[in-house]
Amino acid sequence: MTGDHQTLALLLFSVFVAITLGITTWVSRSRHGSAEEFYAGGRLFSPMENGFAIAGDYMSAASFLGISGLIALFGYDGLLYSVGFLVAWLVVLFLVAELVRNCGRFTLADVIAARMKERPVRIASGTASVTVSILYLVAQMVGAGSLVALLLGDTGEAAQAWAVIGVGALMVIYVSLGGMRATTWIQIVKAVLLLGGTIVLTVLVLVHFHGDFDRLLRTAAERSGHGAAFLAPGLKYGGDWIARFDFISLGLALVLGTAGLPHILSRFYTVPTARAARRSVVWSIGLIGGFYLMTIVLGFGAAAIVGPDAVRGSHASGNTAVPLLALDLGGGAGSTGGTVLFAIVAAVAFATILAVVAGITLASSASVAHDLYASLRRRHGVPRGEVTVARIAAVGIGATAIGLGLLARDLNVAFLVGLAFAVAASANLPVLLYSLFWRGFTTRGAVWAIYGGLVPSLVLVVLSPVVSGSPQALFPEADFQVFPLENPGLVSIPLGFLAGWLGTATSAEVPDEAKHAETEVRSLTGAGAV
Repeated sequence: MTGDHQTLALLLFSVFVAITLGITTWVSRSRHGSAEEFYAGGRLFSPMENGFAIAGDYMSAASFLGISGLIALFGYDGLLYSVGFLVAWLVVLFLVAELVRNCGRFTLADVIAARMKERPVRIASGTASVTVSILYLVAQMVGAGSLVALLLGDTGEAAQAWAVIGVGALMVIYVSLGGMRATTWIQIVKAVLLLGGTIVLTVLVLVHFHGDFDRLLRTAAERSGHGAAFLAPGLKYGGDWIARFDFISLGLALVLGTAGLPHILSRFYTVPTARAARRSVVWSIGLIGGFYLMTIVLGFGAAAIVGPDAVRGSHASGNTAVPLLALDLGGGAGSTGGTVLFAIVAAVAFATILAVVAGITLASSASVAHDLYASLRRRHGVPRGEVTVARIAAVGIGATAIGLGLLARDLNVAFLVGLAFAVAASANLPVLLYSLFWRGFTTRGAVWAIYGGLVPSLVLVVLSPVVSGSPQALFPEADFQVFPLENPGLVSIPLGFLAGWLGTATSAEVPDEAKHAETEVRSLTGAGAV
């Protein structure tokens, strides 16, 4: 893009960044510096506010940019991401939301350590949470690079690198200064902007086809080059048994992974009661469900109006489908309408990335300070010391995510998030469910469940076509691929559950019945919850 396009879009970027930095500065002046304030925002948010914030946390670059791009390129098979991301919230609502709020204070490890030996459990859980968070952050960094490269008309490595570095710097500022309260308000603002922008684009697509959704689908199929196959299963995950198992693996990861994401679980601690946590999830399901229905229209709209060839030409994995769709709906390149609509969508997408990375960075830095740091030192210090460590950790996590984001810049962001979901479902979900529902679960079982899911999932990703052995891999020239599936969930999730059972079965530890009874009563009734 050149001239007025760049100027207007950059101006909107600047306005949003200025507003969010203003919120952060205002909150940082009013905060008290306590651990509860930094990690949980004082637990003062209403269910509706927290529901919008959860939606803002969840509707990431993977949703807005990645899913729409996959639908534009692969039709029905891209649609499966929308279904998986949405269905996952039923697991969160019915299995973990209320119980996690009752049992924990700030992090996932609080829930597990309630009836276990704290140090080994906190170290294992903190390690897994940081790993999942960094993988999730990488996807957002890739989305930022793709978006800014399109905005500047420069697809070179330098433009993407500076975009990733800029996003990383901003997220560190948000987290370090404002903590959870500032991050939550940024999420709420971002959710409103994203839903508003998505509604406008969806209406424009439907108006373009005079409200005839069937005509939209038929046009998308015709322009795809695949005909009727574009609207049927199998374009991406059909054919041989490897592709079919890859689809099953992806589905498991998407449906089970949300309940193990640290930055989603930490949001349940920002409300005053477990009932409020449950109502927050209901609010978020409504918002997220409506959003994912609209991404279907945007994805097929991009295929029908922009065309898969143009989408792929802009970004090989389709990350820029929605901004290109906005440009065409507004009147095309060089038109005032196209300029305005593209600039708004680009600003909303950039806002999405900034808000999500702030939430993830806060959750991971909390795990470093509250779980790893507090477990490794001999004596627990004052909460203020923990908060300082969390701020320092935010810098280190941001730097790591920037480096990995530069490495994975050519991959689809929704696909990258699928990998993060697989690791979360493998390492965090088994130990969480065992801790909440298995009376005989032991410390060894907890540690084995975490590492038994974390290590295999990471190893399988390294040995998969994602890293080597294919033209789309991180290292296309190398070939050390052994594992045939792109998503490890089908293997690593059962391994996590198996390792937890095996660790408990071989443990000599006698579970503390009193602790379990106390935890059970607390999880179900909220008695004694912070």
